Amino acid sequence: MRDNIINVLQNCDKAVDIYELQDLLQISSSDEILLLQEELKKLEDDVIVYHSNKDRYMMLEKSHLRKGLMRVNKKGFGFVEVKDMPDDIYISSDNMNGAIHDDIVLVEITSKMKFDKVEGRVLKIINRKNQKYIGVITFDKKNVGHIDLDDDRIKLDIEVPKDKSLNAVDGHKVVVELVKKLNNSGRYEGRVTSIIGHITDPGVDILSIIYKYDINIDFPDEVKNEVSKMPSEVRDYERNGRKDLTNEMIFTIDGDDTKDIDDAISIKRLKNGNYELGVHIADVSYYVKEGSPLDNEAMDRGTSVYLVDRVIPMLPHELSNGICSLNPNVDRLTISCVMEFDASGKQISYNIFPSVIRSNIQMTYKKVNSILEKNEIPDGYEPYVDALTLMAELASILRKAKEKRGYIDFEVNEAKILVDDKCVPYDVILRDRGTGEKLIEDFMIAANECVATHIYFMNLPFIYRVHEYPKEERIQSFLHFVSGLGYSVTGNIKDVKPTTMQHILEQLKDKPEYQILSSLLLRSMQKAVYRPENLGHYGLASDCYTHFTSPIRRYPDTTVHRLLHTYLFDKKMDSGTIRKWEEKLVYISEHSSERERASIDCEREVDDMKMAEYMEKHIGEEFEGIVSSVTSFGMFVELPNLIEGLVPIKDMNDFFHYDEEHMTLTGERSHVKYSIGEKLVVKVVRASKEEKMIDFAVVRKVEQYEEEGKN
Repeated sequence: MRDNIINVLQNCDKAVDIYELQDLLQISSSDEILLLQEELKKLEDDVIVYHSNKDRYMMLEKSHLRKGLMRVNKKGFGFVEVKDMPDDIYISSDNMNGAIHDDIVLVEITSKMKFDKVEGRVLKIINRKNQKYIGVITFDKKNVGHIDLDDDRIKLDIEVPKDKSLNAVDGHKVVVELVKKLNNSGRYEGRVTSIIGHITDPGVDILSIIYKYDINIDFPDEVKNEVSKMPSEVRDYERNGRKDLTNEMIFTIDGDDTKDIDDAISIKRLKNGNYELGVHIADVSYYVKEGSPLDNEAMDRGTSVYLVDRVIPMLPHELSNGICSLNPNVDRLTISCVMEFDASGKQISYNIFPSVIRSNIQMTYKKVNSILEKNEIPDGYEPYVDALTLMAELASILRKAKEKRGYIDFEVNEAKILVDDKCVPYDVILRDRGTGEKLIEDFMIAANECVATHIYFMNLPFIYRVHEYPKEERIQSFLHFVSGLGYSVTGNIKDVKPTTMQHILEQLKDKPEYQILSSLLLRSMQKAVYRPENLGHYGLASDCYTHFTSPIRRYPDTTVHRLLHTYLFDKKMDSGTIRKWEEKLVYISEHSSERERASIDCEREVDDMKMAEYMEKHIGEEFEGIVSSVTSFGMFVELPNLIEGLVPIKDMNDFFHYDEEHMTLTGERSHVKYSIGEKLVVKVVRASKEEKMIDFAVVRKVEQYEEEGKN
């Protein structure tokens, strides 16, 4: 009955009453009518169907209401993220209706704002998604604990009785869950579920953020027990059915401190002049058996999390740094994707097979770049210079071929926070992205496309990495904004192909604000996610893409390996197998996307905290920066090392008018105007590690750019 109701309402172009529904469903018996009423009530409670005041029913997405996830800003307003809706819904502080950060809410869309932002108001809280919160506990004279929450976007008054405090003391950072609401006062009774540590203990600051995003730190005993029985080296019988590549020249290229190595590469020049590229990936799924405690834990985690001073691995170190890691001079089980390319970068042939490799050397990006960029050969790299040179040649060809089809390189910089042994930051620099980094990126993209395309044409259930086309109105808004800066940018917005985006970026390349504009354009794009349907990857201009190359740190990649074993190596393609994976991949895709988002948010919050901690030592100092964003409450200024701070409008010596359409602030008396991309000298006036905030004050404008730069 439920599915029939949904199907009927999805095909209705207007709201219908219960009698019309009875006719459309062709039901008349009293039992069926009673069942219809019950199912409609459930669909209404589940916020799938909208029941109007006039007793008419329609699918929620066809109404003016939406269900979504509330994201609250520290200033008190919020945005609701709605699945399959390109724009978040802006909620003013007056329209929050008691909702807090991470609540699932029902929102009424009230109006459209400029810049294609949708505005609404919260009608009700459907689900308080988080019932556990992080904060510092202090006890009053009555021995009742009070929680000062870390996240100041969450406005909750939580009291903890002494017998529910796990013997915490003043200053302990704790995880607390809500037990019940105390009368109608807005106060809640809470219970401490774990003690993270004292606020003065080293590392507790980062641990608090890890707990906030529900990221598992320790592995369960059953996982540890399973791992303890695993081999530390490849056994002879495990080589059966695998191609032996242990005598081939194969090596890895990674960062200086990388310990979880899941990809190795090889190259040959064939007699016909073509290139043979081998991408050899750790066969993690061989060790992580489907349905085992280890597999369930890896699926739950979804991804490894990389923070400034630590890695929280998806797999225990015995695997991620041991038997699964492609360490040098030891045999390892792999899945190889060997591809032949011609001089234009066209793939001529390929082969995907299980293999055994022995990496010759663990190279670093820094040393590879010294060879390819400076012609300086580090000790021990002499035997590999020719192979690296040939790889650089092929990588350049592959990159040009990708660019020709529309591959978009936003060239967005990344910050690297350097910390001491107590995790105190002492510098913030830009991450290098040299020839070696780009080479590995090009080769991994080629292997991911090859594997995805092969399974796609077999018409079998699979997990894809998809990046959908941007919405036309978002790109139109961006171009309108750019024109407001005085730049004339052309592009066929009616056909937003990757080449169109590429053309837009190319026209902005010589502008002084390019990095900021590139970042703004990137934000106007859809987010890449995992799906069991192939929707293509817009940013890579790829018709078919997956994640195959990092199974140690991403569960979707482990799943891809498992599917390759199932379909290609074990030849299991019966109806039962297909049906199982059709159902399972829906959950894996959605869950993996959620855990990826949590990981990214956790990493960003840790970075924000450590940047603020770093700037606490630089209060009063002046820096040159660029205006990266303008809002109604101030403007953000980004320094060359990507540290960003706010110049609050309340602290500016004038009354400033905010122009949302052009994203500018103009002083009423001084007529001083600030806009995105403008260079300023700012002074650090405030920095708070606890609040993860940095405040700047404008010292002066840097001499204006040459006018011809804006022609």
